Amino acid sequence: MINGLLVFAAGLLVVVEGLDRLQRPEPLVAGPVAVAASAGIAINLLSARLFGGESHLDLNRRAAVLHLLSDAAVSAAVLLSAILVALSGRTELDAITAIAVGAAVMVSAYGLLKQALAASLDAVPEGQDLQLIELALRGLPGVIAVSELHVWGLGGRRVALTAHLQVQGVPASDLLRRGEERLRQLGIEHSTLQVEPIP
Repeated sequence: MINGLLVFAAGLLVVVEGLDRLQRPEPLVAGPVAVAASAGIAINLLSARLFGGESHLDLNRRAAVLHLLSDAAVSAAVLLSAILVALSGRTELDAITAIAVGAAVMVSAYGLLKQALAASLDAVPEGQDLQLIELALRGLPGVIAVSELHVWGLGGRRVALTAHLQVQGVPASDLLRRGEERLRQLGIEHSTLQVEPIP
């Protein structure tokens, strides 16, 4: 979450600076800027590739990769604006590019912040429907009622579930096996089902 906040703040700072440059244009020395921006692109993309092999599985790694990719995007925008300014002499292009990149970085960071906040509050992950899950569990043979149903994210795409199943006339081991299979079909790999037999 802190990483997402830092990325969002960096994007906001770039937008503010870009707006300031629109009002007060400054000369841009394109050569050194282009060299520094090219180095920034290469280093950040290489770091993101090395660090983010399975970043989709872990929210912290996704945050770090987003940070690196955001830096690479800023460097790419700086390179592009340096080239355009050198070719056209229009310094306002630098500011416009900065505003566009800053806004894009803020949008990406907002999505990450939303997911981080949901994870910290143990909210139901996006893409999971509690009613659908409850219906799937109720549809198992012998299940009379479902209670204490909780679904939360474990970071990234992993989802956990706990639930109490009131059952009648079905062996617990068979029901647990079927329940876990059904939950896996819904994208829930980690589940704890407590069976409560009803005489």
